[in-house]
This record gives sequence, structure tokens and C-alpha cells, in this order.
Amino acid sequence: MPRGTGVPPVSLSGCSNPDLRPPVFRWRGRECEVARAEIAAHIFRMLATLVITVIGADRPGLVQLVAARVADHGGNWLESRMCHLGGQFAGLLRVEVAALRVDELIGAQHRLESEGLRVNVHAEAAESGAKSAHSTGSGQAGSVAVLELVGTDRPGILRSVSGVFAAHGVNVEELTSERVSAPMGGGILFQARATVLVPAGVKLATVRAALEMLAADLMVDLKLQPRV
Repeated sequence: MPRGTGVPPVSLSGCSNPDLRPPVFRWRGRECEVARAEIAAHIFRMLATLVITVIGADRPGLVQLVAARVADHGGNWLESRMCHLGGQFAGLLRVEVAALRVDELIGAQHRLESEGLRVNVHAEAAESGAKSAHSTGSGQAGSVAVLELVGTDRPGILRSVSGVFAAHGVNVEELTSERVSAPMGGGILFQARATVLVPAGVKLATVRAALEMLAADLMVDLKLQPRV
């Protein structure tokens, strides 16, 4: 990057004007006009990824409020998880936007607070559009597995299960859980489903065995299988 310019390096299309010196550009002629256009295009193609969390009292139209601001500022909605919990709307989304428009999109999202939403935005590093990552995973090496668990509801089930995962370096990538009524008035059941990443150096059978030992103490049924 030329010092003092804040401009990423690009091809100057053969521009050999000796007056072209950082940090001040003194370009003349058609070749240098082309070079300047290429630099502008390169900067525009630089993309940033934002991870946005939104929470507020649930009501119709909340997703539209968020989506409209993303679209109005040239953002591309990549992925999201949204749900209704205890009368609250909770959303987590990942969007891509031109690096030059990051600040205005962040500002627009924060203005949703006037609509009764609490918003938090985390900006990832900008990157070239040609190399933009669209992966939804953690990027770590390993194998993906799915845990399914059901049992009589009691405090500490997730603490114990997640403790086994942590002890083996297993990363929980997605988790859903709920409490439901058991058939025939049998009380309240706790159900959970998790997608996890098992490190390359850890055997799935080892993690499964540790969970099965725990299941007897927790009085739950569980299975851990490779994701198909």
C-alpha cells in the first residue's frame, strides 16, 4: 500500500508518469486516468462482513425493518437465525457490504433503537469481493456431528453436556432447545439439538462414550452421530 494514501495496491495499467509519487498523486494523461479509475473500482470491490444482533419486543414487521436498511445501503444478506422467545424477537444475521459503506450501514442499524430494538454490530475485516468468504462454518478442521437429547427437565443438563464438549475441544456451532409436555401427563421434557465440530485429532466415538456415561446420571436419552 502506498504510504499515506490509504489506497490498496492495484495495477496501474502501464502508467509510467514520473510525477506519480506517494503520498501525493500528480497524474497526467489518459493512462493515469485509467489507473485512477482502476483504483476506485478496486476500493469499491472491497467488502466487509457485519454480524448484527437484534432484540426487542416481538411484533409484525421487525424483519422488514432490518432487511430494508441492509438493502438500502447496498448490503447483501448472507445468513441469519431469528426466533421468538418469551415475547421477545431475537435475531442474528450476517451481511456483506462495500467497505466504503460500512459506517453508514452501521449507523442505519443503530437507528433502529428508536423503533424499540437493541442492536449490536460486529465488523469483520474487509476483503476483496473476488475472495469474499461465504462459509457458514467456523473454518476449523474437523468433522461435523449432530447431538439429539431428550429427558426429564432438570437444572444443569446443558452445563453438563457442554462440559463434555469443552473437555474434548468440541465446538458447539448451533444449538436449539425447548421444554415440552410429556405424553400422558408425564411432566416436562427438555429437548435439545446441537451441531458440533469435532476436532481432527479427536475421535467421535470417544466423545460419544463420555456423553453416554453422563446420560445415565442425567436420566436423558441422547445420540451423537456424524451429520449426513
